[in-house]
Amino acid sequence: MHKLAAALVLAAAPAVADEPGPYLDITVSGQANGVITIDLNEEVAPGHTAQLVALAEEGKYDNVVFHRVIEGFMAQTGDVQFGILGQDMRRAGMGSSDRPDLAAEFSDIPFDRGMVGMARSQNPDSGNSQFFIMFDDGHFLNGQYTIIGKVTEGMDIVDTIKLGEGRNGAVIGEPDVMTSVVVRAQ
Repeated sequence: MHKLAAALVLAAAPAVADEPGPYLDITVSGQANGVITIDLNEEVAPGHTAQLVALAEEGKYDNVVFHRVIEGFMAQTGDVQFGILGQDMRRAGMGSSDRPDLAAEFSDIPFDRGMVGMARSQNPDSGNSQFFIMFDDGHFLNGQYTIIGKVTEGMDIVDTIKLGEGRNGAVIGEPDVMTSVVVRAQ
């Protein structure tokens, strides 16, 4: 490749994070068992990172299920209102936290395998507590959802999360659950 072309390609490549951390260590149980580590990208999504860290530190994510899991696409969790293990799962995915919704923090980072995005309704500024982990590349999401981080350890655990059924990926029966979510700086 010509030196100028190579320099332009490098200049256009998005940086996922300048500084590592904070991290979420998510202990998962069910069909999937183990720890998933997510490096949150506070440089790209500072508002979303602050909200997820606060919810995790308050224990709001503990015992929250993976309620929507679509093979080859993503696993969604984080409904701290209706997605608590032991509740009626018919409403899982419809709730949020008692915190305000967040303004979108879109970036040019692509939705590649292992990236973590903020779930939302049709309103781009409706992200609150729910998030999803990509099983595979999903570039059709680029620029439409806030990327909040990436899985740095435990993609093998993500790959074993119980799949849902149908077009919406609703998990039937016993869902996998985030038994604990711990924030750490490094």
